[in-house]
This record gives sequence, structure tokens and C-alpha cells, in this order.
Amino acid sequence: MVQLTRIYTRGGDRGQTSLGDGTRVAKSDLRVEAYGTVDEANAAVGLARLHTTGDLDRLLSRIQNDLFDLGADLCTPEDGRRAAGALRIIAAQVERLEAEIDDYNGRVQPLSSFILPGGTPAAAYLHLARTVTRRAERLVGALAERDPVNPEAFKYLNRLSDLLFVLSRHANGDGAGDVLWVPGANR
Repeated sequence: MVQLTRIYTRGGDRGQTSLGDGTRVAKSDLRVEAYGTVDEANAAVGLARLHTTGDLDRLLSRIQNDLFDLGADLCTPEDGRRAAGALRIIAAQVERLEAEIDDYNGRVQPLSSFILPGGTPAAAYLHLARTVTRRAERLVGALAERDPVNPEAFKYLNRLSDLLFVLSRHANGDGAGDVLWVPGANR
């Protein structure tokens, strides 16, 4: 377990930060952008949790912990000094998301149109978390073009955005309260 005794270190005062293997990089580095955006997605899930209870809240709590694992995965380069034994997303975490997508998608009404983000507060925040997760996925994809990245980390983000979409529909009365796109409605 990590123990933080000091919150500020002054180590980033010149625009650099340390990766999980101790390598110093610019705070604007693509790797930092990627795991920073995963952190943003985690915060958006936390906002959604303000409006959830029961099984949905427990599922989102687990996802928040997984997202911290994912941040640790991305923070430690696959080919870095501390790659051996580093915390990595594993296939079982991706498979769990797939099972949850199937479960919750089986509960919601079939889609009849594209959906606009909105409805209940929980659904709106889940849509926000979904879009931030998609941005994280794009950044991890760009990072993978430059550096080795755990393929399960990329898969996790892809499945998570799908799950967050399905969960937003669940939070909207299993689709009954979805806000539907009406093409050209305001012409």
C-alpha cells in the first residue's frame, strides 16, 4: 500500500514529473496525458456515484479501483526499469466488463435512435465518464504508436466506454428515459 506523508514534493516545479519507474518526463508527455485522462474518467465516475445506490454503485466503485490500477499500469512503461512485477490490467478485468455489458444491455430497451447525453443526473454523469474514457482510449492508442503499451489496458478502456454507455441507459429507466437525437429537429 502507498503511504503519503507529504503531498507536495516540489519535484514538478519545472514542468516535469516522475513515471512509475522513476524516469523524469515533461508533464505534457503523451504518457502523462494518457494516465491523467484516465484519472479524469475516474473523477467523472465518482460524480456519477453521487447519484447511484446498490449494485450499480458497487459496480462503479470497483471500476474506480480498476481505473487507478490502469493509471498505475500506464505510469510504468512496459520497457522501463520497473516493468517486471508492475501492476498491469489483466484479461480477467476486461472479461468482467464484457459480462457486465451483456448483463446490463439485456435489461435495456432496444435502441431506436442515437442518444443525447442526459436524462437522470446519474445517466448524464455516466455519459460524461464515457466521453472522457473515449478520450483516454484515443490517447492510449497514440501512446501505443510510440511506446509499448499493455494491450489489456487498451481493451479495458474500450470495453469500459461501452459499459458506461449501457449503464447510462440503465440509469435512465433501462432506456425509457433516454434523450433521443432527432435529426434536423431544429432546422
